[in-house]
Amino acid sequence: MPISSASNAEPPMATRRTTRLTRRLLTHHLCLLVATAFAVFCLYVTRPYPDVIARLSFSTAYPALVLLVMTLWIGPWNLLRGQRTPISSDLRRDVGIWAGILGILHTVIGLCVHMRGRPWLYFVYQRSEGHTFPLRHDIFGFANEIGSIATIILLLLFFTSNDYALRRLGTVRWKHLQRWNYLLFLFAFLHTIAYQTMEKQHVPFVITVAVCGAITLFLQALGFQRRRARTTSRVQV
Repeated sequence: MPISSASNAEPPMATRRTTRLTRRLLTHHLCLLVATAFAVFCLYVTRPYPDVIARLSFSTAYPALVLLVMTLWIGPWNLLRGQRTPISSDLRRDVGIWAGILGILHTVIGLCVHMRGRPWLYFVYQRSEGHTFPLRHDIFGFANEIGSIATIILLLLFFTSNDYALRRLGTVRWKHLQRWNYLLFLFAFLHTIAYQTMEKQHVPFVITVAVCGAITLFLQALGFQRRRARTTSRVQV
């Protein structure tokens, strides 16, 4: 009977996890840290706002949105390249983590921009305004209410984007939960468009949002078509 050498033995689970974590930290998180920090810095120093809080709110908003749509590009892109799309992709998860970090920062900072010390006024009218129905129903209220729903979904996805949650929930339930990312995408875009409308945002930022949205819808449509074609071919076989 041949004796298997130590070099051919499978590395222990702890070693594989350490190697995987090291790879993610060096190839994913370090690159994402540098890229997001650079994007935030560029947007911060180029904004004409005299207020630091307003600059920080703006400079975290667009990188967070770009990272969010990137999480929806990775799966369809892999399908179009003929690659297998796993239940949980480290790259997609890590990009989502940074989208969550920036998105949460943007929410916290953004609640300090317009109503200093009175964040509830983002959602309700002041009594002095004399509204019978206190909940804001203007575009400002709509933007903030939609943004709040997006933040709740973002927090849910952020805190379950880990191996522990995957093991506890199981692959089916975890995957169903992660599909809330599509609803997050919708609400985040509605929030962005509403604020761009109110602020009469400059054309380059409007084009950036439009292009991100168009690419996301295009890739998702192609990915759906490719998945359906694969399913049909398997059924026929």
